[in-house]
Amino acid sequence: MLNVMKRPPMYDEESVQPMRDELTAVGIQELRTPEEVEKAIKVNDDKTVLVFINSVCGCAAGGARPGVSLALQNGVIPDRLTTVFAGQDRDAVDLVRSYIAAPPSSPSMAIFKNGVPVYFMPRYEIEGYTFQQIAEKLTAAFAEHCTGKGPSVSPEHYAAVHHAKMCGSKIPMFKG
Repeated sequence: MLNVMKRPPMYDEESVQPMRDELTAVGIQELRTPEEVEKAIKVNDDKTVLVFINSVCGCAAGGARPGVSLALQNGVIPDRLTTVFAGQDRDAVDLVRSYIAAPPSSPSMAIFKNGVPVYFMPRYEIEGYTFQQIAEKLTAAFAEHCTGKGPSVSPEHYAAVHHAKMCGSKIPMFKG
């Protein structure tokens, strides 16, 4: 069993909810605890798991979240779609990061297969890129590593998704 620390979130939960909703609207499941992370990733079934490390920063708002949403409209996608939120679900994020042999990076995205990362897109491959360019990188990774059937949601549903365009400098801190 995992040691559960449960550190409090850094930002006001209500203020970041639109950033969570943007991802769940396209079929991505939130992993809020280390137990949920372990159960989703440490599976030996030859299925792929996308883990999106969400963030309150501007490059998450302008590039990463819309990019992953667009990529999931592809015909080939990961079998499972998950997300953790940096600065919010802090212990869950720490566990995901422990599985990736790279410095902490948010936003970022990883694809796991049989509990092992097979692809990683760090922040420096997100920041400064358009959401379309990010989607192109992801769909190339999906083509190489995944066999799940897309899209994650219907085109009509995707067209109605609201993208949260706020960034961390305008979000109130968590007050306990």
